[in-house]
Amino acid sequence: MSSEEIRQKFLKFFEERGHAIIPSSSLLPTDPSVLLTTAGVQQFKPYYTGQLDPEKDFGARRVVSAQKCFRTTDIEDVGDKTHLTFFEMLGNFCFNDYWKKDAIIWGYEFITKELKVSPERIHVSIFDPSINSGRGSLAPRDEESYSIWHKEVGLPKEKIILSGIEDNFWGPTGNGGPCGPTTEIYIDGIEVWNIVFNEYYCHGTREQLLKGEAKLEKLKSNGIDTGMGLERLVAVLNGTNDVFEIDMLHPLLEKVREITPSTEEKKKRIITDHIRSSIFLIADGVRPLNKEAGYILRRLLRRIMVYPPTSDSRGGGASEINFPDLVEKSVEWISQKYSQQYPELNEIGKISEVLLAEYEKFGKTLAIGIRELDKIDKLTGEGAFNLYQTFGLPPEVIMEHRSFSMEEFNKAKIKHHAVSSVGMEKKFGGHGLILDTGELKASNEEELEKVLRLHTATHLLQQALRDVLGNEVKQAGSDITAERTRFDFSFSRKMTPEEIKKIENKVNEIIEKDLPVAFEQLPKDEAMKTGALFFFKEKYPEKVKVYYIGHRMSNAYSKEFCGGPHVDHTLQIGKFKILKEESVGAGLRRIRATVE
Repeated sequence: MSSEEIRQKFLKFFEERGHAIIPSSSLLPTDPSVLLTTAGVQQFKPYYTGQLDPEKDFGARRVVSAQKCFRTTDIEDVGDKTHLTFFEMLGNFCFNDYWKKDAIIWGYEFITKELKVSPERIHVSIFDPSINSGRGSLAPRDEESYSIWHKEVGLPKEKIILSGIEDNFWGPTGNGGPCGPTTEIYIDGIEVWNIVFNEYYCHGTREQLLKGEAKLEKLKSNGIDTGMGLERLVAVLNGTNDVFEIDMLHPLLEKVREITPSTEEKKKRIITDHIRSSIFLIADGVRPLNKEAGYILRRLLRRIMVYPPTSDSRGGGASEINFPDLVEKSVEWISQKYSQQYPELNEIGKISEVLLAEYEKFGKTLAIGIRELDKIDKLTGEGAFNLYQTFGLPPEVIMEHRSFSMEEFNKAKIKHHAVSSVGMEKKFGGHGLILDTGELKASNEEELEKVLRLHTATHLLQQALRDVLGNEVKQAGSDITAERTRFDFSFSRKMTPEEIKKIENKVNEIIEKDLPVAFEQLPKDEAMKTGALFFFKEKYPEKVKVYYIGHRMSNAYSKEFCGGPHVDHTLQIGKFKILKEESVGAGLRRIRATVE
């Protein structure tokens, strides 16, 4: 069964059950909390919250879609049998309409009757808070779903797996919101369909929920949100379990193989994924830039352009891949394959023009840069930065060929900006920044030193706030300059003068202990298990740095996801002083502080 057949069967199946078919939204979302569209539910969020009326806009309280999706977290894993950056997600949604019985039975019917999957190949999971947690229950076990699967559908008990809050309870996002248990459908042990039952409102973050510290209350109106990755589903149905062997990708992979016969197989798969993703991004209006979605596109394209024909040859650059040939064959094939579903892909000329313009811009210096890289026996972080500065080779591109210290690279970058800013001030009388991460800002070496002290002090401040006020406190934002740190956090009332003084003293007490400041780089899921604090609105990569203040991670005073930089020991911070505490909105407070 082809991908197109499955997509159309899915849409028709739910249309026959009262769902309005809604076109895919753009990969550039209207939701400001995400960089690119990552799930089918994103365009429907205002309907779950009651901001928009689905009956007015769609003529129904139930909808179905095939949504274009892009997940940046999977970029480094592309090349195996399962990971893609771009994919399609099939989903059915309802807003205060049908509930668990219909959602489950329809899901089972579609899998077994429409897709002809034998029931013997299927098992499911449901939510049970006692599994893998030991924290007791905020939400009860999903007995209703268990009963539907066992009594209504007829699955034997051994086919119904109980799973804890980490895997079978969705949400909330941010500092609170709708959430609920999920049931997942597996074929041959591979998850293909996730059905979310939004029936609670969580007063607190997901981290607090996982710790048993948040409060759940029943929503006045329930909602269904489901998602099924089309590429993974087709791979499972065809028995390959390899997304690059399905009809939506294998012909494109074959074209890549023809164009780059000597390239390693994994790199051929990466090129296949990246060129398809790039074409979809461009069709939705994304252009290669050095920020936001444009940077993601540029990163994909430059990874393609730097791949050599073999693993031990670096001299050819873009010309070895014949990028124009790749563009011509890929754009034409993808347009033919997808344009009926996504008409924007008919713009073959415009898409090709963007791709070739980026090739011309980057290709002129790429081959020279790669040859220079090949001359270096041992690449340092500073050497990598020099290649970046001179030839425009981004660090991730250099890493495709050689390893180097990213810490040294960043130090060289800061040093370069310091020298550049002095030159700019002499020339224009301006105030250039040698460090600007969005949170940290410094214009010279003296300011940089103070910013690092304030940054580390801010970590201590957050933990001290939680120590004194409780775990209700959660970071909502921060901004650090050479003059002060500004820290926003969730808290329901004004702090007392005694509490402010207690927090200030607590920070200074830790500073005086002269604890070391260090970090470990860990897979994101493993990092979460350390108990480190992290900002829920942040989109973290699959590997993150956990900065901790103490002699060991296990008993550190403070642990947070953070990119750095920091001081080496807390005594370097100096004396910490809170300048002001104020309200910045309902349930949000702000502290301004400095170090002396």
